[in-house]
Amino acid sequence: MAESQPATRADSQPAAAQDGGTTAQLSIEKIYVKDLSLENPGSPQSFQMTEAPQIEIGLRTRGEQVAPDMYECVLTLTVTARSGDKTVFLVEAAQAGVFAIRGVPPNQLQPVLGIHCPTVLFPYARETIADATMRAGFPPVQLAPINFEALYQQQLAQGAGMVPAAAS
Repeated sequence: MAESQPATRADSQPAAAQDGGTTAQLSIEKIYVKDLSLENPGSPQSFQMTEAPQIEIGLRTRGEQVAPDMYECVLTLTVTARSGDKTVFLVEAAQAGVFAIRGVPPNQLQPVLGIHCPTVLFPYARETIADATMRAGFPPVQLAPINFEALYQQQLAQGAGMVPAAAS
């Protein structure tokens, strides 16, 4: 059963579209793991480490239309643990969702796909990463929340050649 999540951000997604007041709607049609990769190259020796490895986190998002008013958004998280020059483990999860998006003007669609959809997907991706690291024999990696609106604004500023203002 699809969950419904109304659009509420006035600066990134208007509450009413330009076509006579139709309310913008975003509903989740499906959430799924599109791809999952786990590498544990140093095992079993890596389980004997006494120092905590350095954790690096990478993030990518993409969105594309798959049918009229239907969009797939994919949030890919890559977590790499290193100790010195050795990789302890690497987990990459591509968490995806199919979203029905209606009543949003074309010029406002990118913020929905770049902010709202990844925000919905993140808790699922975070759980997938934590579960994969536990199954690899390590303590779960608990990722901190991510402000996708700030990331989106930063990407826009970088694309325009501007330096983003410091967030307060």
